Amino acid sequence: MEYNFQVDKEFAQDLDKQDKLNHIRDRFYVKDDEIYMDGNSLGLASKDAEESLLTMLDVWKNEGIKLWNIEQGKYYEYARRLGKDMAGLIGANPDEVITVGSTTSNIHQAISTLYKPTHDRYKILVDDLNFPTDRYAVDSQVRLHGYEVSEAVKVVKSADGIFIDEEAVIEAMTDDVALILLPTVLYRSAQVLDMEKLTKAAHARGILIGWDLCHAIGAIEMNFSTFEPDFAVWCTYKYLSGGPGSTAGLYINKKHFDKSPGLTGWFGNKDETQFQLLHEFDHQQDASGWQIGTPNLLSMAPLAGSLNIFKEVGMSRIREKSLHITAYMMYLIDEKLNQYGYKVENAREDSRRGGHVCLTHDEGYRISQALRDKGVVPDYREPNVIRLAPVALYNTYEEVYRVIEILEEIVKEDIYKDYSTKRHTVI
Repeated sequence: MEYNFQVDKEFAQDLDKQDKLNHIRDRFYVKDDEIYMDGNSLGLASKDAEESLLTMLDVWKNEGIKLWNIEQGKYYEYARRLGKDMAGLIGANPDEVITVGSTTSNIHQAISTLYKPTHDRYKILVDDLNFPTDRYAVDSQVRLHGYEVSEAVKVVKSADGIFIDEEAVIEAMTDDVALILLPTVLYRSAQVLDMEKLTKAAHARGILIGWDLCHAIGAIEMNFSTFEPDFAVWCTYKYLSGGPGSTAGLYINKKHFDKSPGLTGWFGNKDETQFQLLHEFDHQQDASGWQIGTPNLLSMAPLAGSLNIFKEVGMSRIREKSLHITAYMMYLIDEKLNQYGYKVENAREDSRRGGHVCLTHDEGYRISQALRDKGVVPDYREPNVIRLAPVALYNTYEEVYRVIEILEEIVKEDIYKDYSTKRHTVI
């Protein structure tokens, strides 16, 4: 889409006045002396999430064990209820989504269920740009089946280390591939892969395919009903602002409901026989059957509040502002920062860009440290990427303008040279 931006601060202020989501910012805990640009790593706390968590604590304090039976079994059904709300964000059926586990444990759960290698079809296809935990899980799963990683994990390599070539992925869908796991949005470059195209290509070749939505859910619109992948996994603490380590999400396509979960546990048992405590698993044949242990209510409660905001605002409006404000950020980078060695390394097209801007600089690490001391919270990724996420629900255009000013100042005045290149644990 063509955007008509201007380079002055007053233009940013005018954009904020016109922003139809500007009032939602008041429902988040935004600090007056800080510009938070790391919502793609950990979303800010909302007042809705706080209220939901405090309500859960009150229920625990007042009800004890009785909490499982109050409000028509609300808390016993909590994982399903939140799963239903998240299903709306990806265009899935409510019974195909459950709130459970972590991204990594859910990858293990899905692959252990669906990966049934044969003599001729035994490989798992991955890319070399995905977040490492996905690869760790894949490697672990093939080892559990008695394979060497080098023989059973097929890697599609990026030609430039920035983007994934979708045609190369399709070309790699050979007859020996049993299953594919790919990211929907790349965590470094924010590239959006064409899930529908790749899913249909996989299915046409008899290959199962799953998607990592960690940097996609809550940032881009998706409609699984149009192409029906086999599974998907995601965390809930980034754009969904469910809180640090909040319980993750798992999608299992309904065509797989008859399959027994690879990892079984008592909360995946049918409700009718769960408390009979039988020693034979009685599989609940919907996504809730892939639960293992008792739901982590305190890790789920903030997500319930956050999802209320998403239901109220709607993903179409969120995506519209996200595309506009990231385009504005890229415009300012082009106009003000290119001469200082900064470069945008994400796709410019709206359809191929996620919710953050991938800004690179040879001194990216030291610049990211200087940003923090200047009151800006960015995210750094090796080897030289400063990720900046102006989140539609709580960041403003004036904040974007100010961040660009600070980035210019840090290099123009050599401020970054005051910082060490020694890496911290979390940056």
